[in-house]
Amino acid sequence: MFSYYSSRTQIVILGFVCFFCPGMFNALNGMGGGGQKDQTIGNNANTALYACFTVFGLTGGMFVNMFGVRLCMFVTGLFYALYSGSYIYLNNTGKGGFTIAAGALLGLACGIFWAAQGMIMMSYPREQEKGLFITIFWIIFNFGGVIGGILPFAINFNNDTSLSNGAYAGFIALECVGSCLAWALAPPSKVRKTDGTLVQIKTNPEEVNIRNQVVGILKTFRYPLTAALIPLSLSSNFYYSYEFSVYNGELFTTRTRGFNNIFYWAAEMVASIGFSRILDNKNMTRRKRGLIALILVTVLLNICWGGALAVQLQYSKTKQYPGGIIDFLDGGRAVGPIILYVYMGACDALWQNMAYWLLGALTNDADTSAHYAGFYKGMQSLGAVVAWQLAAQKVSFIAQLVVNWVLIDLSLPTMYYVVLRIQDSSYDKETADGDDNVQEGQHVLGESSDNSTVAGGSGYKNVATGPDDINDMEKGFDGQVNTYTSSPAPPVYSNEKDGAFTPTGSYSIANSTAKQGSP
Repeated sequence: MFSYYSSRTQIVILGFVCFFCPGMFNALNGMGGGGQKDQTIGNNANTALYACFTVFGLTGGMFVNMFGVRLCMFVTGLFYALYSGSYIYLNNTGKGGFTIAAGALLGLACGIFWAAQGMIMMSYPREQEKGLFITIFWIIFNFGGVIGGILPFAINFNNDTSLSNGAYAGFIALECVGSCLAWALAPPSKVRKTDGTLVQIKTNPEEVNIRNQVVGILKTFRYPLTAALIPLSLSSNFYYSYEFSVYNGELFTTRTRGFNNIFYWAAEMVASIGFSRILDNKNMTRRKRGLIALILVTVLLNICWGGALAVQLQYSKTKQYPGGIIDFLDGGRAVGPIILYVYMGACDALWQNMAYWLLGALTNDADTSAHYAGFYKGMQSLGAVVAWQLAAQKVSFIAQLVVNWVLIDLSLPTMYYVVLRIQDSSYDKETADGDDNVQEGQHVLGESSDNSTVAGGSGYKNVATGPDDINDMEKGFDGQVNTYTSSPAPPVYSNEKDGAFTPTGSYSIANSTAKQGSP
């Protein structure tokens, strides 16, 4: 049954916000050089973008926790349109300063935008649904890249110049739609997970302040499991400069670049669907799922870069690919390179999905998820700064490929380290962490280690302490928290109806005084 406040509905809306904003940006960037024949300005704009993204990616979670996801995504989404519009100025004047400046401003905005996206995607699903929710988002988001690939392909079908002003205007219009769509997102405090439980949100003003947000950012770097994912984060956008500029941008005609991107982003969608079946397999522990997924990723990505090496050895900055630049109508000579580019898209989906799943397996808390997302995007952008500058400085193609491949493989050992330490549930850990997430000795409403739903929690607006939600506690218990004991197991809240929960199993109620900070 459809419910606007359901977490699944919210993930769909989030997907469409990203479909119109970063989805269109990806389509434009995938053309190589922002669709320009001379890629130098586009590469420098990307360097400025990711340099600023690095700083605001790390601090983005702080802004999201303080100002909310809707306002943050609306304001920052408009900068995607500004960036696309800067290429119209470049087309008409030949001056790249505005495009580079727009890239820097977009970098500031992206850090906040993606922290909001990560907070929603990691904290809204139940633990056994995180792979599914990532897939739902990934399909909608990357469909934006598919549509964005069709646009330049159609407009530039009969010429091989830079993208026209009309193509850039189309991108601007779609990105403005995405920005406005951010207001369709529900406030996180009202969102329910698929089992009827409310999303875990901190609302105490004493907790949501600049000092505590900065502390939260620093804790992310000090936590061994997130620190271990720095190589993964650095690599996760590093290869885009090679794939988009060196491979797609140098090997193919302008219209074929758009044609390739249609299938690159479509491959992301298909790969994500298949991968989620492993990540959410209920017949295996989370650790086993993670190991199988990571082994698969290891094999498939190394095959991908081996194929890229085979193609790269046939051309360079001073040597054309045999037969010259490739058009999709060239028949047999076009098939192999195009298929490899599509395969790169599938591998990107596996790498990104793996990253989000690993981070999501470390926490269920929305506040912490925002910091983790900001950490991931910040480190990701730091890697991208280096990668796009390598392209801008005209480092040899083969050297760029080797750096990418080595960085991917260096990320794998630390990813295995994290997978081997994943627990079947993050709730027990977050309970034991005390003030970091929930107060010691109480469980947040959600899944326990045995996949039941347990009650309790403090320091959050959105927790329940009885058969009804927190509002009933506020009305009826006047500052007390209900502790449930049961035999043989804690009560399971199920059968959501009209906003209430029906407890199943026998239990007794004992009142205890709430700690300071309880709702």
